[in-house]
Amino acid sequence: MSTIAFLNARLACPVGGVTSGGLLVRDGAIVASGTFEMPSDATTVDCGGRTLAPGIVDLGVFRIDRAAFRAGGIVRVALMPDGNRVLDDPGIVQRAALIGKPDLWIHPIAAATRGLEGRDMAEMAVCASAGARAVGTGRHWIADSGVMLRVLAYARDLDIAVVAHAEDGGLTAGAVTTDGETATRLGLPSAPAVAEALAVARDLMLAEESGARLHIRQATTAAAFDLIRAAKRRGVRVTCGITPAHLHLSDIAMSDFRTYAHLSPPLRSEGDRQAALAAVKDGTIDVLASGHDPHGPEEKRLPFADSAAGMAGAETLLPLGLMLVRDGLLPLERLLAMLSANPAKVLGLDTGTLEPGKPADLMLFDADTPWQIDGTAFVGSEGNTPFDGLPVQGRVLRLWKAGREIA
Repeated sequence: MSTIAFLNARLACPVGGVTSGGLLVRDGAIVASGTFEMPSDATTVDCGGRTLAPGIVDLGVFRIDRAAFRAGGIVRVALMPDGNRVLDDPGIVQRAALIGKPDLWIHPIAAATRGLEGRDMAEMAVCASAGARAVGTGRHWIADSGVMLRVLAYARDLDIAVVAHAEDGGLTAGAVTTDGETATRLGLPSAPAVAEALAVARDLMLAEESGARLHIRQATTAAAFDLIRAAKRRGVRVTCGITPAHLHLSDIAMSDFRTYAHLSPPLRSEGDRQAALAAVKDGTIDVLASGHDPHGPEEKRLPFADSAAGMAGAETLLPLGLMLVRDGLLPLERLLAMLSANPAKVLGLDTGTLEPGKPADLMLFDADTPWQIDGTAFVGSEGNTPFDGLPVQGRVLRLWKAGREIA
């Protein structure tokens, strides 16, 4: 058995709040925090007064990018079912779940329908037994309400969440932006923001009917937040997430045809952005995720409508989240709940806090280190970020998975 004592730390826990002290880890699990008797066989780590917090659980990444995850303090990822091979086969799911260990734990989100085509249900139970922690609709919405109801009912019986993309495909087909002044000025194909609310309303009603757990991977509009708030008050088992891009940027960021700001769902109006910040403040939004979907120049340096949607978000997730704390929208422990504890709950994982008995998945970061985002300096596979040039604060210094440091 190995014993590690983390000393002189600023402990930040979604449950215990922010305190000063130490953390004792034995055989990969947390056994004590605060003040404790030092074991004679303990290896010590002096945190130098910096923040020790649970490692990030990133819910909904599209590519495994180990270097980017390490730099971003991410120890677990929920892998979206979209990919070169759709995660609709138990063999593919099992391989995806195993390839990251021991440094990175990958929790596959299995495809809800075969080939993510929205018609025939996939082998959800078999994929769950192969390691899937949820089922998802991928980048698209399941248009057939009968199919979606069956997916939700089956997921309820398996006690796993359905991770849904919330945009009505009948309205968004071919669109790359949200209706508004920016889309009109640029002459880009666009869709009304109500496409999201329509999808959210339908899926909430089906989740309520079936009693299933529904996670809306990204909610980005005022109308969607109102629907989710009302559903939560009624007791619907719904959670929702967002990325930093939809909190810090509006559709103005697409001006001059900046393809790095081509995202899915697209950036919204300033009014919707302000509604998103309010939804963070009042707790409507449960999860903050990177939406990590890196693309190279061959996919981004194209006309806006032809470019790939997505951004490299893993390395900037923490500092962009810390901006919310500095702006007074939420305390640090709430941010860490959105980054670690809440996504773990959606996936049915017993992790994400500094409580005794939890896995010692830890990140040590300096919340005050200033730096400027530069996509060309990213350690990950690609650096396509809409935040290029933005000054931020907060750097991950060290990372541990089950008490073992990840170099």
